[in-house]
Amino acid sequence: AMSSYETAVAKAQESFAQRAPDIKVTFQPPYFDHPRYLDALERVVAPHLEGGDFDQVLLSYHGIPERHLRKTDPSGCYCLKYDDCCEREHPAHSVCYRHQCFQTSKHLAKRLNLSEDQYSVSFQSRLGRDPWLQPYTDKTLEAMPSQDIKRLVVICPAFIADCLETIEEINMEGREEYLEAGGKSFTYVPCLNDDKAWIDAMASFCDDYIGAQDVLLDQASS
Repeated sequence: AMSSYETAVAKAQESFAQRAPDIKVTFQPPYFDHPRYLDALERVVAPHLEGGDFDQVLLSYHGIPERHLRKTDPSGCYCLKYDDCCEREHPAHSVCYRHQCFQTSKHLAKRLNLSEDQYSVSFQSRLGRDPWLQPYTDKTLEAMPSQDIKRLVVICPAFIADCLETIEEINMEGREEYLEAGGKSFTYVPCLNDDKAWIDAMASFCDDYIGAQDVLLDQASS
């Protein structure tokens, strides 16, 4: 989400301007549907689904206040105005975190051969009284056992590395909420962390950028 990374981007730009103003800084654009990112996710998640011993896969993303989506909507009048706003084609999708989460989920589900009733999406880590993106992960976990979802696999694709929001909030607190509500099996899938497929994907992002720059230099020289 832009609310997560823009502060880091601004700080990096400030630091380079002060310490190394001659260095050109380029930031990796969103890769929510990049094949290599999805390759890495598939590699990490697939082993936890072998044998089909689960009722559903929950993809839990870090939530943001709904007002953040409205603020970043370039049209100012589209995001969250329709129930299916993330499904329709619209320019707002280029900056819409919610749409991008759904796209990651759909692409990953397809790669894992999950039907629509075998996976769901929720949003975690809400704070304050403002409405955040829904459905909320904690409420979803509490409700699932009563919906006959007793064997659950949980993934947190919005997090590249495990942290408090994945280890404590999901694998500890979320696990406890789910099991106390009647769940029988809770499997947490670790984030990409230092998995080789993810390291290779990040390296390929750099290679792509370097290759594009070489093409531009060749065109300029010719």
